[in-house]
Amino acid sequence: MDAFGRVATDLRVSVTDRCNLRCTYCMPPEGLDWIPGDELLAAHELVRLVRLAVDQGVQEVRFTGGEPLVRPDLEEIIAGVAGLPDPPSLSLTTNGIGLTSRAQTLKDAGLTRINVSLDTLDAERFRRLTRRDRLADVLAGVAAAKDAGLTPVKINTVLMRSINDDEVLPLVEWALDSGLVLRFIEQMPLDAQHAWTRSEMVEAAAILSELESAYTLHQSETPRGSEPAETWNVLGPDGAVRGTVGVIGSVTRPFCSSCDRVRLTSDGQLRNCLFAQTETDLRGPMRRGAADDEIVGLMQSCLATKRAGHGIDDPTFLPPPRPMSAIGG
Repeated sequence: MDAFGRVATDLRVSVTDRCNLRCTYCMPPEGLDWIPGDELLAAHELVRLVRLAVDQGVQEVRFTGGEPLVRPDLEEIIAGVAGLPDPPSLSLTTNGIGLTSRAQTLKDAGLTRINVSLDTLDAERFRRLTRRDRLADVLAGVAAAKDAGLTPVKINTVLMRSINDDEVLPLVEWALDSGLVLRFIEQMPLDAQHAWTRSEMVEAAAILSELESAYTLHQSETPRGSEPAETWNVLGPDGAVRGTVGVIGSVTRPFCSSCDRVRLTSDGQLRNCLFAQTETDLRGPMRRGAADDEIVGLMQSCLATKRAGHGIDDPTFLPPPRPMSAIGG
């Protein structure tokens, strides 16, 4: 528990900082200086740290990157966590490339559901945004995830002004017709280039306004709790629910007061906030032979210093020293 009474029950585990896309709002065309291989946590190290977090109350683990599917032993990691005495719920955030050949093996290893990041349905726009011609592979991966039973399959879309903000309704229609859960996410200041500007971000209020202009929406009656997304049921002309759509207003409608997340980077640093300026090293003590109690103490100390909010609107706000790809979603 932190100083504000929030309990960390959701652990985001980055398994790599590497990615097979080069999204313009995330990293430069040449990529980044990747974390050296000997500094990355091995599969058994990741499983040990997750086990200790579960012992302290973590109930959900989401594997992230970079792009987690570039790690060949991802199934081994998932199976190790799924095999714990009291395993948490296991999910994955991916760009979808590679899912066609691995969705079933991920399911068999113990994964229960999946989020796919996708910002456009236009092939040429996808190529410009990601600097890769892989939209067909992503769409095939989404289908493979559904076929494997990794449901609900959620689609995470970052809207950017004058880039893809004209695709709100086409994306919603595609998701509703395909049985997917679409969530629009405000762009956050987490790019490696530090080029983020608020003027280019499409705010949650504008997204919701456009949705309401085209659909009858009923806000979900399910308590939101610590969920980042505000969720609405989308009604058809007959009043029946066609599906749901979510909006994550991380910048303009933050959910910090109910945040239950903590993050473990691929090189073994614990972060109590996505925008934290400091990290707690777990890899070093673990590799020096630290006992479980010592590592748990480090985890608890990290959580105790979690701030009340991310502070994006504070005049003194600075983005974290590491980009999103190195922190992990």
